[in-house]
Amino acid sequence: MKQTHRDFLAELARFIPEQRLITDPLRTLAYGTDASFYRLVPQIVVRAESASEVARIIQLANEKTIPVTFRAAGTSLSGQAITDSVLIQLGDGWKGYKINDDATEITLQPGVIGGQANSYLSPYNKKIGPDPASINAAMIGGIAANNASGMCCGTAQNSYRTLKSMQLVLADGTQVNTGDADSVARFKESHKGLLDALDSLGRQTRANEALHSRIEHKYRLKNTTGYALNALVDYQDPIEILQHLMIGSEGTLGFMSEITYQTVDEHPNKASALIFFNSVRTTCEAVAILKKTPVSAVELMDRAGLRSVETKPGMPDFIKDLPDDAAALLVETRSANPQQLAEQVQEIKASIAALETARPIEFTTDPEEYAKYWAIRKGLFPAIGAIRLTGTTVIIEDVAFPVDQLADAVHDLHQLFKKWHYDEALIFGHALEGNLHFVFTQAFDNQEEIDRYDGLMMDVANMVVGTYDGSLKAEHGTGRNMAPFVELEWGQEAYQLMWDLKHLLDPRGILNPGVVLNANPHVHLENLKPLPAADALVDKCIECGFCEPTCPSRALTLSPRQRIVIWREIARLEATGEDAERLALLRKEYEYQGTDTCAACGLCSTTCPVGINTGDLTRSIRSRNNESHTKLAQWLADHYGTVEKVSRVAFAGADLTHKLLGTKAMTNITSSARKLSGGRIQQWTPAMPKAAPKIKPTSTPPTAGAPKVVYLPSCASRTMGPARGDEDQTSLATMTEALLRKAGFEVIYPDNLDGLCCGMPFQSKGMFAAADSKSSEIEQTLLKITENGNIPVYSDTSPCSLRLKDKIDTRLQIFDTVDFIDQFLMDRLIFQQTNEPVALHITCSATRLGQAAKLKRIMSACSSQVVIPDQITCCGFAGDKGFSTPELNASALRTLKGAVEHCEAGYSTSRTCEIGLSHHSGIDYKSIVYLVDRCTQPKLSNRPTTEENNRIQTH
Repeated sequence: MKQTHRDFLAELARFIPEQRLITDPLRTLAYGTDASFYRLVPQIVVRAESASEVARIIQLANEKTIPVTFRAAGTSLSGQAITDSVLIQLGDGWKGYKINDDATEITLQPGVIGGQANSYLSPYNKKIGPDPASINAAMIGGIAANNASGMCCGTAQNSYRTLKSMQLVLADGTQVNTGDADSVARFKESHKGLLDALDSLGRQTRANEALHSRIEHKYRLKNTTGYALNALVDYQDPIEILQHLMIGSEGTLGFMSEITYQTVDEHPNKASALIFFNSVRTTCEAVAILKKTPVSAVELMDRAGLRSVETKPGMPDFIKDLPDDAAALLVETRSANPQQLAEQVQEIKASIAALETARPIEFTTDPEEYAKYWAIRKGLFPAIGAIRLTGTTVIIEDVAFPVDQLADAVHDLHQLFKKWHYDEALIFGHALEGNLHFVFTQAFDNQEEIDRYDGLMMDVANMVVGTYDGSLKAEHGTGRNMAPFVELEWGQEAYQLMWDLKHLLDPRGILNPGVVLNANPHVHLENLKPLPAADALVDKCIECGFCEPTCPSRALTLSPRQRIVIWREIARLEATGEDAERLALLRKEYEYQGTDTCAACGLCSTTCPVGINTGDLTRSIRSRNNESHTKLAQWLADHYGTVEKVSRVAFAGADLTHKLLGTKAMTNITSSARKLSGGRIQQWTPAMPKAAPKIKPTSTPPTAGAPKVVYLPSCASRTMGPARGDEDQTSLATMTEALLRKAGFEVIYPDNLDGLCCGMPFQSKGMFAAADSKSSEIEQTLLKITENGNIPVYSDTSPCSLRLKDKIDTRLQIFDTVDFIDQFLMDRLIFQQTNEPVALHITCSATRLGQAAKLKRIMSACSSQVVIPDQITCCGFAGDKGFSTPELNASALRTLKGAVEHCEAGYSTSRTCEIGLSHHSGIDYKSIVYLVDRCTQPKLSNRPTTEENNRIQTH
């Protein structure tokens, strides 16, 4: 670390706690990586928790002339969120929001994820204007700082156009709230010179006819190249100029600590059509016509894009037969009511009826059907990511053209791809705005490849600007990627005005220097990110960061993206043989940061564009680390019945001790023992379960003709009973059997139940052979008792259900608790809804099983007030991690208590998860079976008809 940064770090330590000042090589590299193809490693990462902290950091940086860069989610693509100086991360204290009475405005802190903001507005049929593809990962701070738009946003609903007010921190550390009259009045006194200068620049710009005209002309299209010079012509009030300049400034003019948006309508009625044309020119003619109709989105896909997905499951066969010049438009229209929607569909179809289409135009209002259409569009980017060669990256460029010249522009882009041999490149984009994205794979491991990329970019820049006077960056931000081309696009006079604004608002050049404006003509070719082969399980990762919001360890150690970043660096150092000392340090630190604190829950795969499950990498590493324990693992698998007995004894012993000592003494003694053992003794909490009683099937004979179900209690359900303080002391197995019988089922248990296991406890530790031996054993047992799959199997723990569905014979009908209740019990029981608020935790396994909607439906049948905390994903208990690495569980559930403290109880679908949930929430969590049993009565007759019996037995 440079001495200047050492001194700066010492000053920061006066008001920032040590744990939020990060300087070690592993985390600075991990936290310093964004979604772009550039890499700089910060010397210091600071996790700031409030605007006042940011203000002090910036003020100190200004005094010491230390560059600082702000980071939200790091989904930016153009290199605007990286630095080799000081990176300021948003901690947990930035997720606040407020909606005004009529939901026409929403105030958001910069750490709120865009998708979460929309979920807050959903009950009002409102949303925020910006809708980038990354909205479920990108944070408001980044969305505003990049003026990100998207498929439906256009130019009318982006951050610039829907901004009401903001709180910001300037380069000298001054804070101002543009929505507060007193704050503005004080600012006008303290910064009169700054506001006068902005006023003067605005007057000069508006009076300069050529410049004024140039600015208005440039913003006829989407444009995020350079600064928002339109602020100088759209507004006369210097405060309005100032706050609108912040939009799209990429953290180079100030820090937005809060923003208030004017919301836009989210019409509930939607219809979509995927329209195929035989030529690009006809496709683009359609776009120009559709722009005048009531469409909300028009997405273009060229033939290369369609070809990349034509073999995917569910794709219509005729796509393969489309001509080479074919293209498609994905069109959506929305309305407040169904009748108006139908009228809009007819108007849209009529408008392009004269154009030749490859297939008849068919709109659908079926959500499942039009979700397939959008999945095609969203699958274009992953399609390139999935085929790229290891060591290459995927680049998404982002340009805009006048809509009436779109066909020529697409043609010219295709010619440039041919010239520079980017044969896999494809084009898609928001055609309504003339905004096209082109995607291609690129290696940066030799000068020839770098020169090829440079040649393409130079030709693209000259074509976009010289031929069409378009935008070089329509919505992805200037960053480092396009900084050398800002003057080319805007001209010398406008470019100098941008520098004037930068010097005015950041005179010492400390705010994200080198981004947006950069005098280095080759900066777009420097500090290129290496993507070496690391492991086939994760080599397709493009480091986009879409996985991060789902990860339970994201605030404790590393996210999936960051784990892959470090594993790649370890692989690179191993391959090159350089810096053995650094390699050894990274390997050692990764054990805790990467492996020990990974829940391996797989939620990352549900949001990853290329479907990577980073948990697979973690399990693979654990497998290598645990090779010496293979024999022990197999012995435990072979004697699992004994393991269960020992576990029951252990839980019974812990509960007896708890009873004798009391909760306070037990907590103190076990905490001290854990500390003295260096963490080797497992964590005990008051939510620790008692031993479950041995399962004894009810002897009551079943109703004649009752449908059969094989009940498979998990090993967790068989060994873990309720906690000592739980109000209901009935074991899960007893409760489940009672519920199934209430619904009229004959319940059958597998033979030799003790010792059966799906293998999950072994799999999570990377002991794959032992895990597979257990799943094979359970498979044979179930095939026998279900008569080769003729009788359904009820599995009461969602992680076990997920593994069973993945691993065992497909003839076996495995139903998780959620699936079985939703499919078979909802119609066989009378539900009596309560008004008491109840909390729901959707486990990672339930999410991966696609059960979220079913769970909500079941819970809503039981209670009118179902609370689902919006910042909780996987609970991080991860089997036994809640005992061995309790800080992971604590971090994942750090916001839970405040979200559910008014609830009567909490419900979930995994006994181990419920231990951690109970401990960190202050309320009792248990299986949803308990709530369903409490809220239901049997129907007068659950004697099934022959038709129903057949449906259940042969599903």
